[in-house]
Amino acid sequence: MVNKVQSARGTKLSERELAAWAGFLRTHATLVRALDDELTAAHRLPLTSYDVLVQVDAAPESRLRMSELADAVLLSRSGLTRLVGRLIDQGLLERVGCENDLRGAYAALTDSGRERLAEARETHRRGVRERFLDRLDDADKESLARIWRELGETRSAVAC
Repeated sequence: MVNKVQSARGTKLSERELAAWAGFLRTHATLVRALDDELTAAHRLPLTSYDVLVQVDAAPESRLRMSELADAVLLSRSGLTRLVGRLIDQGLLERVGCENDLRGAYAALTDSGRERLAEARETHRRGVRERFLDRLDDADKESLARIWRELGETRSAVAC
């Protein structure tokens, strides 16, 4: 009996399952697009760039090995390399060599990057609060936090 249930569950989503999944996808896309548009318009800093700066800022000495940064952000390694290159060109990050690994490199936050991040952080936090957090009561927030933990989402610094 278990095999038939598992087989049936794998082929078609119930209306409730479909509503939960589709609602998550639509809401995520809408929120990310709005937050990205807001950061880009106000600070010339897309959400992916903001995420990279947040991750580097949160690291010890505001520098992070490129391999660790790739693991921390939601980009492919090649996409991250191009993005870090653009942030270096803008003067927001700098590439620093590793003393004990000549092939390794750190992405380090510059003073200009720290300033831009501080300005953008206020805009982003306000956007997250207005578009998401203020629409939930405390029980909803606790439920979502529990759900994300159960699903394995543990990166607390993502885009905050």
